[in-house]
Amino acid sequence: KPTIFTGGYNPEGAIKWVEEVEIIFEALGCTKENKTILGVYVLREEANNWWRNVKLRMGADGVVILWE
Repeated sequence: KPTIFTGGYNPEGAIKWVEEVEIIFEALGCTKENKTILGVYVLREEANNWWRNVKLRMGADGVVILWE
C-alpha cells in the first residue's frame, strides 16, 4: 500500500515519499509509464491539484510525462 502524498512545503517528506514509492516500483517491476500512473494514484489534496495543472499545461503540447 503506497504512502499518500498531500504536497505542501516539506522537502524531507517529499524525498522520503519518492524513496518509498520507488521501492514499490522496483518490487512491482513497473514500466516508465506505470511508474507515473502509480505515483499519481497516491497524490491527494495540494499535490493532486499540482498534478492536474502540470498535466493540463504539458498535455496540451502532447508531451508524455514519465516518472523520471
